[in-house]
Amino acid sequence: MAARPPGWRYWVLLLATLLAVAVTFSLGRWQLSRAAGKQALQAAIAQRQQQAPLDGATLARPLAPGQAGDLLHRAITLRGEWLADRTIFLDNRPMQGQAGFFVLTPLRLAGSDTVVLVQRGWAPRHQTRRETLPPVVTPAGPVQVVGRVAEHPPRVYELGADPGGPIRQNLDLDAFRAETGLPLASVMVLQTDPASEGLRRDWPAAASGVDKHYGYAFQWFGLCTLIGLLFLWFQVVRPLYRSRQRHRA
Repeated sequence: MAARPPGWRYWVLLLATLLAVAVTFSLGRWQLSRAAGKQALQAAIAQRQQQAPLDGATLARPLAPGQAGDLLHRAITLRGEWLADRTIFLDNRPMQGQAGFFVLTPLRLAGSDTVVLVQRGWAPRHQTRRETLPPVVTPAGPVQVVGRVAEHPPRVYELGADPGGPIRQNLDLDAFRAETGLPLASVMVLQTDPASEGLRRDWPAAASGVDKHYGYAFQWFGLCTLIGLLFLWFQVVRPLYRSRQRHRA
């Protein structure tokens, strides 16, 4: 007896399956492309970090947006004087499980009016008195700072507007420039000198997030395979098996 041709439900399921397979496969490919992009970015960052250190003269002149981006992650050595009264303590910045502050102080470059905001290090917060500032030492007179160029202070979630003052949740360079009137450079510097002045500088290496994208790609490809196997089982293998069983009976 000739096999009965599949009905409209079969074709609807086939079309839905092909669409789902195409979508999930494309999403897996997209995650792989994102992983490749982040790997390339991480390689570019590593290459910049190996280049010769910059000096303060690089930041003393105005930078176009493209130029500023090309300087990110480069090593740099600055000379100048701290503007201690403008120090900012960014709250809710834990380090190795301990609550504390990121300490940022503007540095006026030697031989220039330009000021560079420097993320100097991390200091612990008082366990009970949250408004107590940590005992950070800010040397007077000329200093030398070794670090790497960064784009802006890291941000955390905040509720409502920041009231200002030395303790803050976040700090925007443009807003801080307008608030203080300082001729701030368009980038900041993350200080990498050994721990000193009551500050730790155990900065974590920037994570590329490649493993996350590989994990997402594996999930999408796995779902793609599962959809295809389920269709084959329920619409091809099982009906064929049942048909053979009926013929044997």
